Amino acid sequence: MRAVIQRVDGASVVVAGENVGSIEGPGLLMLVGVTHSDDEAIARRLAQKAYDLRIFDASRFATTPEGAREVSASDLGLPVLVVSQFTLYADTRKGRRPTWDAAAPGPVAEPLVDVVADELRSRGAEVAMGRFGADMRVSLVNDGPTTIIVDVD
Repeated sequence: MRAVIQRVDGASVVVAGENVGSIEGPGLLMLVGVTHSDDEAIARRLAQKAYDLRIFDASRFATTPEGAREVSASDLGLPVLVVSQFTLYADTRKGRRPTWDAAAPGPVAEPLVDVVADELRSRGAEVAMGRFGADMRVSLVNDGPTTIIVDVD
């Protein structure tokens, strides 16, 4: 499983003119890709890894552990916007047209993206979601900018 994680100061997803998911203020945007060998355990590990990344400057938040310099979204209880993104498994090694063979099909991928969101919720995160399989317009204010790619096997 693969995710592109962005530290944001707000993010939203619009489908056909309707805002289907958004977070305000500091948090994470997770673009999540699923491949054929992924399962629920991998999805849970991805969520845990992402939520525990120490990518926030503790000095910017009033409620941080004493002496901490970098803190995680988990430490701060920040929200997460989760968006499915099969294109993270694009293969561009040959030619100019990507192939999507490594991306899991919808019936496999959608439940695993939901597991990622459920795991984040179980950790106390407020989670907003994109709409699986939809033509989405994702807007964000990248804070930093900070963008990290996480792969979990």
